[in-house]
Amino acid sequence: MANNSSLGTAPVTKLILKLAIPTVLAQLVNLLYNIVDRIYVGRIPEIGSLSLAGLGVTFPIILLVSAFAMLAGMGGASRAAVSMGAKDNDTAEKILGNSTMLLIIFSVVLSVVFFFTKDYILLRFGASPSTLRYASEYITIYLCGTIFVQLALGLNMFITNQGFTKTSMLTVCIGAVLNIVLDPIFIYGLGMNVKGAALATIISQAVSCLWVVKFLSGKKSIIKIKLKNLLLKKDIVVSIISLGISPFIMQATECLIQLTFNNGMLKYGDDAYVALMSILFSLMQLIWMPLQGFSQGAQPVIGYNYGAGQTDRVKKAFKVQFTVNLTFSIVAIGMVELFPKLFIGLFTNDPNLISIGTNTTRLFLAGMAVMGAQSACQQTFLALGEAKVSMFLACLRKVILLFPLALILPHVANLGVWGLLMAEPISDVIAAVCTTVMFYFRSKTLLK
Repeated sequence: MANNSSLGTAPVTKLILKLAIPTVLAQLVNLLYNIVDRIYVGRIPEIGSLSLAGLGVTFPIILLVSAFAMLAGMGGASRAAVSMGAKDNDTAEKILGNSTMLLIIFSVVLSVVFFFTKDYILLRFGASPSTLRYASEYITIYLCGTIFVQLALGLNMFITNQGFTKTSMLTVCIGAVLNIVLDPIFIYGLGMNVKGAALATIISQAVSCLWVVKFLSGKKSIIKIKLKNLLLKKDIVVSIISLGISPFIMQATECLIQLTFNNGMLKYGDDAYVALMSILFSLMQLIWMPLQGFSQGAQPVIGYNYGAGQTDRVKKAFKVQFTVNLTFSIVAIGMVELFPKLFIGLFTNDPNLISIGTNTTRLFLAGMAVMGAQSACQQTFLALGEAKVSMFLACLRKVILLFPLALILPHVANLGVWGLLMAEPISDVIAAVCTTVMFYFRSKTLLK
């Protein structure tokens, strides 16, 4: 799009598809950063399963890094979209500048803290003496590129919310394709194993970061990064964080959940089950990311028109988003339930992992079938500026439901691993129903 005026005038369905499809592709390509690492690492001769388990226990740290990118990036981008809808681009630029500085501060603090505490944290996250070495090697190199990860993820949302979804997709594609090329070279060609996977990732993120910063500083961007706007202002920071806290909690609690599941699998199972969790969380993201991507593609339409007072367009945009997301989640989970071995085989050729993973995959992912509704309602609350409601819903699924269930169910009738796995679909279904019902009643007030 040449500008964002069509957000308030173009046909809603066509507009959402135009914005969302590149965003979904960008999310899927972005997911390749972690999935490709796991696919290659899981096939390293002799140490593949242990290395895969090692990567699995580093993922909570990686999630926490991206959670802070969501805090400043999604919170700021959503605020900026509303300001742009109200024809206040000056405020939108100030929000962009403050978000950029927050991302820089977060990256420095996180790098320092995790670097000095990584081994202790990894052991707490489910690493065993056999897998700690591989986990530590990967995360040590990854932390050196935290600033690139933060800026690439956080600032790319400002490109999406201006309507430049093709550019935001290219941002991710450039890095992901480079990662796919570099992974086998570093892992196998140079014999760097898991260290090679980490090095390929941060080099790729650095290239994406440079692309994003260049675009947001150039002529094509409607709002631009300017030095004068990097100075933090309390009211702007508070507005960013108040809206970004919901996606932050969603991502940060995912870190807590993975910590709980990795430790539980090590306690009730062994390293093979920890490796299996790495695969299951990857498959979950493979389904969740397109849902998030489509919702993020619809956000500029919803946010802009809400700011412009065009509630009919907001309602239509939500209906399109809800229908597409729910249909996708049902179809995707149907495929997993029918062909679990096919999906597990993407990550490993270990017969033991495939054997123990077939029915566990079916059970663990079953509740994701209704997560299309959860995603659509949750992200629409965010686009409408409903920070408190969105934060509660972010806590509901992971903190209020899944976390306690994951601790309690393994002890019920000595279910062990199976009790741990059952916690996920139970919390998914309850959270989706509650979120949908809450949106139904709250939206009547917001969109009168």
